Amino acid sequence: MLSEAVGKASVDLLAVRGALDRARDDIATRNTSVTRDIVRESERVIEHLRKADECLRDVLKDLTDR
Repeated sequence: MLSEAVGKASVDLLAVRGALDRARDDIATRNTSVTRDIVRESERVIEHLRKADECLRDVLKDLTDR
């Protein structure tokens, strides 16, 4: 199950990365800003991704140590 979840997450993350890159280009081109809600949600996502990264590292370590 973990392998499937990681595979799906990697596809989803690549799609989001493309969308973020396009949005960043659009914001730069139009010289606009983002709302506080977007910044707050972005910070929340970053924290979740950090925690997921730490947990995945722990899983890999445990698998290596077994």
